Amino acid sequence: MLRLVLLGLLFSLALVRSQAQEYSIIDKRAIRYFEEGEDFLQRKQFAEATDKFAEAYSRSKDFYEAYIRHAQVLLSSGQASEALEVIQKGQSRLAITKSDYFRGKMGWLEGQIHLKMGAFQQALNTIQNNQPFFTTDFLASEAYREKKRQLELIAQGLENPLQLRKEKLETPLNQFRLQYFPVLTADGQRIFFTKRDGTSPRDHEDIFYSNLEDGQWSSPEPISLMINTRYNEGTCTISADGNLLIFTSCDTPDSFGSCDLYLTAKVNGTWQKPENMGRNVNSRFWDSQPSLSADGSTLFFSSNRPGGEGENDIWYAERQPDGLWSEAKNVGDNVNTSGNEVSPFVFFNNTVLFFSSDGHEGYGGKDIFLSRYGGYRGFGEPENLGFPINDQNDQVALFITAEKDYAYYTENSYSSGRVDSSFLYRFDFPPEIDLGENIIVTEGRVLNEETGEPVDALLSLVDLDNDSTLYRFKAEGEMGEFIMIYPDKAFSGLYVEKEGFMPKIYNVDRDSLKNRKNLEVQLEPIAPGNYFVFENVFFDFDESSLRPSSVSSLNRLVKFLEKHPAVSILIAGHTDNVGSDAYNINLSRKRAEEVKKFLIGSGISLDRIATAGKGSSSPIRPNDTEENRAYNRRIEVVIQ
Repeated sequence: MLRLVLLGLLFSLALVRSQAQEYSIIDKRAIRYFEEGEDFLQRKQFAEATDKFAEAYSRSKDFYEAYIRHAQVLLSSGQASEALEVIQKGQSRLAITKSDYFRGKMGWLEGQIHLKMGAFQQALNTIQNNQPFFTTDFLASEAYREKKRQLELIAQGLENPLQLRKEKLETPLNQFRLQYFPVLTADGQRIFFTKRDGTSPRDHEDIFYSNLEDGQWSSPEPISLMINTRYNEGTCTISADGNLLIFTSCDTPDSFGSCDLYLTAKVNGTWQKPENMGRNVNSRFWDSQPSLSADGSTLFFSSNRPGGEGENDIWYAERQPDGLWSEAKNVGDNVNTSGNEVSPFVFFNNTVLFFSSDGHEGYGGKDIFLSRYGGYRGFGEPENLGFPINDQNDQVALFITAEKDYAYYTENSYSSGRVDSSFLYRFDFPPEIDLGENIIVTEGRVLNEETGEPVDALLSLVDLDNDSTLYRFKAEGEMGEFIMIYPDKAFSGLYVEKEGFMPKIYNVDRDSLKNRKNLEVQLEPIAPGNYFVFENVFFDFDESSLRPSSVSSLNRLVKFLEKHPAVSILIAGHTDNVGSDAYNINLSRKRAEEVKKFLIGSGISLDRIATAGKGSSSPIRPNDTEENRAYNRRIEVVIQ
């Protein structure tokens, strides 16, 4: 966008001079060539226009307007090297006439050409050296002030560059001419990308994937005939466990607009028929480039629908408890501008949003930015990721692994200013860019304790300090498997629930759930005599009053009893063996009574709740260490 503003200003300055019939020469034939070139330019006949501008300065060597105009058109059409050759030819004539006005215009344009070519230091030097020749009006213009801010950003980036080690992904990946928009599953063992047959808009797009096997990527394969069709499918996002896919499909018979978002699930290892995500998400316009949060609750995407801030904006929709998606909303004007914001990626902690933009201050083209979520305030002021992540070219489609070790992206090669090929790359993600808490990955499966069969349970990670649900995951598939991805918070609980079963409750820290690869959760069917340890109910030492951090578990028990109205329970309190038996029995009974009082206050009928104080009579671990004694100080819920 900054380049277009600059060229627009230079074009308007040249037109003013042309309309007033004031030129640096008096040769009428050269002027006629120039004005014919202007006419071709108005009709967007660029090749014919450049020929006429070249004829103009070939006839009259000091026709500076023609050099400038020719170089502008070449630059705007992606021919930066050719533009530099033309402007330097014009500058060679300035030594003869010593025109400060044209010296300033040509020096400024030369600087923009160096920027477009990525020769940042040379661009800074050129503009600095020609600063004395810029007119007062130009220095006061908004276009100059805007470009000056960009130059200051570039100078800072060159002074403090990020240290990156870029590498092209090895074969058998990158075997096509175009592959882009990489995304990976949470465990990093599978990569998905869009493969395109050629550079023409008519060329076909499909989704391919590859598996990481013994440190090597497998040969890429089409994802599924159920997903890839004769239409264009691509730019996908995958859930943490790899079982939910949202992707873009264009010009399909059931689409609402040019491109729509579709959803499909993997059931027993097979992708199901995709479904259009509906009018709440899709529109009559372009909807594409989805990014799904780690827990599957929020979908970000790019759209050019009305009601936004500019051309393409970042939008989001939230998944409702019934599984349907809310009406899409604009992320807001902190992120979105009058330009283009595309290719969103929400990091695994759900609090950092990456996106590509040409509307914020950048290095040229589209840059990658991040914005941090601030609760009710929404997403905050974007931060440019810096140099050399961003450079003079368009940067899109960044994906960062949960471990924060690598960032995957697409690197393009260009011919005449257009993408000629694209390949998959990665780089070591720089630690200077703060992504918040470390991300924990816990994998396992949920089984019926009596039969060993898989259970499609709901797993909820809860912040025990404020009773807020951080993430929800599901155990699905033939094996009842799940993958949970969540930030490393110091005080959280995990609740595993399925109607008809006793809940399983964990304390993430105490039960050592972090980065477990084989957590096996056994759920007992509801039956008299079955019980579960009521984790995350906390009392102060030698006290029976409930601590505030107990509310989360207590509310879960209320919901369990509401869902199973025929169930009655016994709340049994237990202690360690410190203190007399009589004292421990009395303390454990009082603690059980406190839990009962909370349940009754929450609307559970008194006749469904009994209590008992067991003291230290039923330890689950030997009382030989403080850690074991802590496990023995517990509340159990027994089905009556």
